[in-house]
Amino acid sequence: MKKRIVLYKRLPEALLARLQQQVEVTWVDTSGSDGLARLRDALPGAHGLLGASLRLDSSLLDLAPQLEVVASVSVGVDNYDVAELTRRGVMLTNTPDVLTETTADTGFALILATARRVVELAGWVRDGHWQANLGPAHFGSDVHGKTLGIVGMGRIGEALARRGAAGFGMRVLYHSSRAKPEVEARYGARYRTLDELLREADFVCLTVPLSASTEGLIGARELSLMKPEAILVNIARGRVVDEQALLAALQAKRIRGAGLDVFVQEPLPARSPLLQLDNVVATPHIGSATHETREAMARCAVENLLSALAGQRPANLVNEV
Repeated sequence: MKKRIVLYKRLPEALLARLQQQVEVTWVDTSGSDGLARLRDALPGAHGLLGASLRLDSSLLDLAPQLEVVASVSVGVDNYDVAELTRRGVMLTNTPDVLTETTADTGFALILATARRVVELAGWVRDGHWQANLGPAHFGSDVHGKTLGIVGMGRIGEALARRGAAGFGMRVLYHSSRAKPEVEARYGARYRTLDELLREADFVCLTVPLSASTEGLIGARELSLMKPEAILVNIARGRVVDEQALLAALQAKRIRGAGLDVFVQEPLPARSPLLQLDNVVATPHIGSATHETREAMARCAVENLLSALAGQRPANLVNEV
């Protein structure tokens, strides 16, 4: 008899067909006010879950005593209580490698857009204000030859370092849980304490995973260490930054600007004061949002799930059970 999985993220037709050949698939649309109730109804008897952007707590897990694997279509696993899944003997998998380059592209897009004031000035042109040659009031700042500070030298951090060093001739600094001699050799990167990096970098790019040690990592004190002309770019998680402290720093022009793809509350409310600032470029969590990457992530999640249900060790196992 086929094992049963609950799918709560839409998949390309070919991947869905592959799943249906090997397991019984129950599709649940978790959008809307009754989405969680529909999921709760579907959980009893489930051997696997496949989806993303849903916080799985103990009350939901209690409804699926036969659960063997949760396959997340994401690299981040902050929506999951990893310790609780491990205690229950449930495997958790993610999709790390396939989104590295795309997310690094997003980070550099935010660096360029913020430094060169692309969004602000494109809107200025669209509104009919371009009536004469630009003056200093509308100038941006160079990216090439500047100092790129990367907080979190994992896969995405290294991809950013490569773009900065090889593509833009940037001096690369990094802060991470440990020194990375191989990255230093490849890109001339130099390790710094967090405070040192904040003081020296022209662009501070956050790529750390969200954890107890990184939540609120960048607050008022850290922002005060940055250069007045520095730009903060966050492609990690919203809660890595104290948003109110960032707002105050941006309003007071204590830093030049921010490029933000992630926020404490997502979707970002239309009334957010961040959206009232010309020195903020805000994007709707598009780090991995390309057709090619999202399909590759879904394929990876399907392979993880099927491998786990077949009694094998998935390639991207987060926890050891």
